[in-house]
Amino acid sequence: MLRLENIGITFHAGTPDENTALKNINLTINKGDFITVIGSNGAGKTTLYNLIAGTLSPTKGKIYLDDNGSEREITDDAEYKRASYIGRIFQNPLLGTAGKMSLEDNMVICSKKGWKGLKISLNKKLRDQFKDQLKVLNMGLEERLNDNVEQFSGGQRQALTLLMAVMSKPALLLLDEHTAALDPTNAALIMKLTRKFAEEYNLTVMMVTHNMQQALDYGNRLLMMDGGEIIYDVSGEEKQKLTLDDLAQKFREIKKSSMTNDQMVLQ
Repeated sequence: MLRLENIGITFHAGTPDENTALKNINLTINKGDFITVIGSNGAGKTTLYNLIAGTLSPTKGKIYLDDNGSEREITDDAEYKRASYIGRIFQNPLLGTAGKMSLEDNMVICSKKGWKGLKISLNKKLRDQFKDQLKVLNMGLEERLNDNVEQFSGGQRQALTLLMAVMSKPALLLLDEHTAALDPTNAALIMKLTRKFAEEYNLTVMMVTHNMQQALDYGNRLLMMDGGEIIYDVSGEEKQKLTLDDLAQKFREIKKSSMTNDQMVLQ
């Protein structure tokens, strides 16, 4: 579905501040994959997401999208172009909706995106459709179509953002720690909805999380990143057998193997 070939990103090349954020990334995301992505701060997770979304361009390498069986290069496609087929939900629940606009206006904008630019007239039929979609959230938002979204709680706004992302029918949905800013109850609800939508709509999903249990419990595939590289890629039955201890041990082994002799002596 999406293929990254020999991707590298270096910031401030040739200066004392040179920093290689991604190194030789080779990754194929298959249609229907639900990939959880873990790694310590600075591992390259956000840079990878920015690269896929088009916010950043690679220093080297190419990106390809399989569009209905025909692969095309999208390395130079701008972020606004990729937004038509790549959805992204951020940690901050305020970023995915327009707070000063009503709920129904937010959903109209989302529907225009999902329906490929067709003109949409807000009428009773469309409002009833919105209500049916909102009922799935089980938050009573179907009765608040005329309320501005800024009146909603963080959990309600993140649930709405998730619903609208699904409505727009993205080829790939990027979840960037989308429950980290929520209280445990709302975080659990958003994860439940994430699983429900992923399964019902056969979404292709990548989810960055610092919650190791989430990384194990969700999805069919897990990536571990460190130092700008994908250091572990596990899927299927092998992933299902993993435990928290397995992940911790894997990370320790990789860290140890990357240490210099001098570092080992100091340790």
